[in-house]
Amino acid sequence: MKETELAAQAQKLELQLVPASGPNDLDGAFSAITSARADAVVVLPSPMLFGERERIVELAARSRLPAMYQAREFVDDGGLASYGANFADLFRRSAIYVDKILKGTKPADLPVERPTKFEFVINLKTAKTLGLDVPSQVQQLADEVIE
Repeated sequence: MKETELAAQAQKLELQLVPASGPNDLDGAFSAITSARADAVVVLPSPMLFGERERIVELAARSRLPAMYQAREFVDDGGLASYGANFADLFRRSAIYVDKILKGTKPADLPVERPTKFEFVINLKTAKTLGLDVPSQVQQLADEVIE
């Protein structure tokens, strides 16, 4: 959260944290976001939010808010854009750890790894629905563009 706040300050953007601790908080959170006349939404990583991604994408669309997500699955479900660790790569790396553990390596002896493969995905269909033009320079930076 601190890094997000610093990035917002550097860009001279006003950041408003709208918490949602459970699925029942989502409607109220989006109501608060639209009441505050937000220009966009950033959905931070959370297992609960990931599990509710279809509903969150629908709420963002209904509110006509561009939203940025941490996982491409949100964009696959109709969200605008995502930037985050590639889950398929994380699962492959996890399989290597499972293999080592099954062969006798103690989990405590394995190093902690951080994600190394990140991806930027843009959904142009959603951009068009929101009336947004995604510059070609931004599209060229994306790992995948959904048309």
